[in-house]
Amino acid sequence: MPALELLTGFTTAPSTTLTALTMASGNTLAIRNAKEGSSVKILQMWVDAQAGAAIRIRSPRMHDNVQGYRAIHTASELEPLLPEGVGIKVMPQDTLTVEMTGSATAADIETACLLMHYEDLPGISGRFISPEELLAKMVTLMTVENTLALGTAGGYSGEEAINAEFDLWKANVDYALLGCLVSAECSAIGWRGVDTGNLRVGCPGMIESKGMTANWFVRLSEKFNLPLIPVFNSANNSGILIDGVQDENGTDVTVTSIFAELVK
Repeated sequence: MPALELLTGFTTAPSTTLTALTMASGNTLAIRNAKEGSSVKILQMWVDAQAGAAIRIRSPRMHDNVQGYRAIHTASELEPLLPEGVGIKVMPQDTLTVEMTGSATAADIETACLLMHYEDLPGISGRFISPEELLAKMVTLMTVENTLALGTAGGYSGEEAINAEFDLWKANVDYALLGCLVSAECSAIGWRGVDTGNLRVGCPGMIESKGMTANWFVRLSEKFNLPLIPVFNSANNSGILIDGVQDENGTDVTVTSIFAELVK
């Protein structure tokens, strides 16, 4: 079965030294053991940093283990750093090395996020649809607000159930998650539940490109020509968890999750 997984890591005041990420709780840079012969890719990556510098992903099983894929990022810009629709092919059970440079200011947390895709990950039953299936089954749009009390230590925080504040879901109905809008910049927003195989799917918390985040999963699907739009059933909404990633400033974020109601 297919799977998406958001991976998040951070460094503290790395300055000009490429520094390995400390991974958020529950995340690892060891690629999961996907079905032999199936595709595993880094679909997209982004950085939330307080000083522009570089990020590097490498592995003996990538092009090279010296620079691998190295990109320059800009302070407070969470724009995607990989060409759309291409991704980086990685190998099951390989372990990536991800390093960043950034701010030299003491206690400044610099964050990097990778969005992984597994074509066939045994034991995971993620539900995803294509843009074509979305348009064929869509009834109308629904938005859900959650105000996340994000922490200051890096990693994931502020977790609450998707229906904790707005609970207007129709009974036993499927909803496709298209993307989100945020009230303030944060490194990432994540959603997870039984419908994603309990893996976190995620989106950058951009405020400068709301059109991109509102349509995040649809755009990914279109660019990769794959079913990448997560589908959740309302019967599970108390177990659909939303959280976020923030730096040491700990700004709370109101998230508007954008769902499409689907026909039964």
